[in-house]
Amino acid sequence: MRIFVTGATGQLGHEIPSAFAGHDIIPGIRPSFDLVDERSVRSAIEAAGPDLVIHAAAYTDVDGCEGDPERAFRVNALGTRYVALAARDVGAALVVVSTDYVFDGTKGEPYLEWDEPRPLNIYGRSKLAGEREALMLHGRCYIVRTSWVFSPNGRNFVKTMLRLGRERTALQVVDDERSSPTLAGDLAGAIARLVARPVYGIYHLSNAGSCSRYEFARETIQLAGLPTVVTPVSTAEYVARNPLPARRPANSTLRNLAGAALGIELPPWRDALRRFLETHHL
Repeated sequence: MRIFVTGATGQLGHEIPSAFAGHDIIPGIRPSFDLVDERSVRSAIEAAGPDLVIHAAAYTDVDGCEGDPERAFRVNALGTRYVALAARDVGAALVVVSTDYVFDGTKGEPYLEWDEPRPLNIYGRSKLAGEREALMLHGRCYIVRTSWVFSPNGRNFVKTMLRLGRERTALQVVDDERSSPTLAGDLAGAIARLVARPVYGIYHLSNAGSCSRYEFARETIQLAGLPTVVTPVSTAEYVARNPLPARRPANSTLRNLAGAALGIELPPWRDALRRFLETHHL
């Protein structure tokens, strides 16, 4: 296949070539590709002539989105509209990568693909708007929601914990925010398996299991062999000292039911974290 990838320099984008080895990967990158410019998007996708478009580009700064809603919707909603229309018009299937933050985290158990989204913040609202644009405009569309992505590329929670663990003797991390950490390489591999089947719709693809931010940080520090002491703190206590513009869902764990029905399941998050730390000595 010829595969056009937006966000090719991001965490997931970096893993797409390995997951789709043997296929022709065309990255959508500036200046030839500008997500918020409809003509630029259409021109780049038409020139690539892809069989598949993987739309992984997004404005993912959760607090930044809260401070600039217009930019969030311009990138995450309108940009997705442009990509969906261009992909449809060239006859390419479409994967839109979305987020657990489309949910408010109050369900008390993992979210299924059919649960009603109720985002708490602008980031989640703008990503949900992008999902709806894609599903409305493109009949051959996969929506892939994922959560807490980490990789050796870019900024992410694991790399931040490793850096702080080397700088400090003690860390406090919130213990009442819960989801499923997801290794970008595992996610890319799951997407490769998914698009081999023309079963379009919404999928939840995260590494299996869930944890709090505190448990995630503690496991990271322990597996890395660092002596740093990690202790739990509530979100209310943390925000009192470090104000954050955007609210986060308390438990946005995703349940992979639709993908599992096709035989697509990701390994446990602890296994993914261990493999990551053994492979990348960051």
